[in-house]
Parts: sequence; structure tokens; C-alpha cells
Amino acid sequence: MAYVDGFLVPVPRSKVAEYRRVAQKAGKVWMEHGALEFRECVGDDLEVEMGRSFKDGADLKRGETVMFSWIVYKSKVHRDRVNAKVMKDPRMAGMDEKTMPFDVRRMCYGGFKVLVDL
Repeated sequence: MAYVDGFLVPVPRSKVAEYRRVAQKAGKVWMEHGALEFRECVGDDLEVEMGRSFKDGADLKRGETVMFSWIVYKSKVHRDRVNAKVMKDPRMAGMDEKTMPFDVRRMCYGGFKVLVDL
């Protein structure tokens, strides 16, 4: 069964275009190293009546939106191999906490086993 890394990232609206450029660059690296799927989605319809919204989950501040992102792999072992290659890729060298268009400390991240795959 596939394995998924998931992300919830609060981003200033003024930096969405910059985030997109960084994500496109990173996505190409992940895909070249074997990821099966790479998705970056920007919040659009975040006013919900049931449960907690992604706005609340990301603790958005004034002027921010939220990115909902995921990367799909064949398995957790495959994820670990791909990520090791990505982290060694020289194209990723300039992508660190100081240069990102968002506050990395507020990013939510986790690895997930696929439970249902239709």
C-alpha cells in the first residue's frame, strides 16, 4: 500500500507566488528522485460549518492562507529512500528555514499509511 507525507502550511497571501515557485522547484526534485505524486493546493473554500476548518487547524493569522500538500510514495521504505536522495540534491541546498516564504516552525507535517485506496 502507498505511503503519503502530508503538510499543512500557513503562508502569507503576499508570498503565495513565491511559495509556488519554491514548490514547483522542490516538486521536480521529488519527482525525479521517485515520488509518485506531488501536490500543492492553496486554500480556496475554508469557511466550514462542520468540524474545524483548515484555517483553524493552521492557526491562520490576518493576511494568511493555508497550503494543503502531499507527496505519494510506493511505501514508507520508498519514502525514506526518496527523501534521502532529495536532501542530498544540490538544488535543495538553498531551501532552508531562513529562505522559505513561510514560517517553517508553524508547518504541520506527518507520514501516513494509506487506509483506503479506491
